[in-house]
Amino acid sequence: MKGINNRRDFIKTASLAAGSMALPGIINASPHSFEASKRDKYLKVSEFKKPVAIAMWDYSWILRHHRYGEFENWDKVLKGLVERGYNAIRIDAMPQFVATNSNGEIQTEFRAVKDGWKPSLWGNDYTMSFNPREALQEFLPKCEKYGIRVGLATWFMRHGTDRQDVFVEEGGLQRAWDETLEFLQSHKLLANVMYIDLLNEYPNWHGYDWFKNEMNKRSDIDKFKLDNPDANVPENNKKKKGNPLQQSFYNDFINTTIKSLKRKYPDLDFFASLDSGMDLDLIDLSNFNALDYHIWFAHTGKIPGLGEIGSRNQTLDLMEIYASLNDYWKENKDSLVKWIDGRITDISNTAAKNKIVCGNTEGWGPIFWYDHPELDWKWVKESADICVDLALKHNNYKFICTSNFTHPQFKGMWEDVKWHQQITSRIKKG
Repeated sequence: MKGINNRRDFIKTASLAAGSMALPGIINASPHSFEASKRDKYLKVSEFKKPVAIAMWDYSWILRHHRYGEFENWDKVLKGLVERGYNAIRIDAMPQFVATNSNGEIQTEFRAVKDGWKPSLWGNDYTMSFNPREALQEFLPKCEKYGIRVGLATWFMRHGTDRQDVFVEEGGLQRAWDETLEFLQSHKLLANVMYIDLLNEYPNWHGYDWFKNEMNKRSDIDKFKLDNPDANVPENNKKKKGNPLQQSFYNDFINTTIKSLKRKYPDLDFFASLDSGMDLDLIDLSNFNALDYHIWFAHTGKIPGLGEIGSRNQTLDLMEIYASLNDYWKENKDSLVKWIDGRITDISNTAAKNKIVCGNTEGWGPIFWYDHPELDWKWVKESADICVDLALKHNNYKFICTSNFTHPQFKGMWEDVKWHQQITSRIKKG
């Protein structure tokens, strides 16, 4: 996702308060729920001793919070998450909407227009309105109440709203986070925040248009040299993989942003999440406090049917497509598991080399899946069981998901409480 344009003088710097531990004795939690002493109640992710079981609630937590939405009752779904054994969540803090507009004005409410009637996996299933500032003030204390630590992230998308400026603004991402963190700090809402993920799946899968446009300008190095004769352009020698001009730009951008925010919020952990399309050798993690690297069996590019399922085209015979997928899985499981085991080991080794913790808030089988009469959730659960155990072989894995589908709108996954409990209990034992 994307966004930004040239910025005004008051672009602020930012940084955060601190991650949190679960409160002792809260609600009827499972015997495996996390308990913390007063001394270590608010740990950052970089300080965790044991892994947390983390659920990705992205922007669904707010865009499905309406009369007919699965997140209508935040207390109910948070209790349900604790019942299933999760003690952490990753949510979109919506900094692109918390931030003021280009005139310095606060807009309290936004209308998110639903485009078309293809089944929605995440985000709004109907056109609805939301108030991000009010929502954060209500939702974050509830997370602390139920002993759920929070990772704040952003996909930085428009979500069908009429918001424009911050997405095409140079410095818009930093300004949005700065103003959001300032708002949260002023309302004493940062204590239970364990990290800030500045931009989802950097540098590619987000809605920050200014950044993407700058990357596109650097796609042709020779043309960029002609258009920018005074620019410092790295040598494009054959020893380097990919485009060294783009690599230099995205590494400089994210590290400059992190350093600037840390100066203002030195007690918070910052990073940008990555996905397995990013070569770990090409990203500079020197200022990251953690490595959140998303990896799926889907990224082998070999498992048949995933594109068709992800398209949600209701004219397709998903029963036949799913049968073919299962046949391939059974025949090639050993080699696929060996592949992802190697990738998980690479993630752990890269984090260790940079002396930071690592984890995964998205994974492990498909990227796209949903409730459908001709699909079930067996492969999603089996791949999670396999990969969680592979991740737990590495003691620097400190936050581990079970899938992309730990929301109440995915009923086939959500309703299997016992499965969630057995896998989250393994995660939290470390």
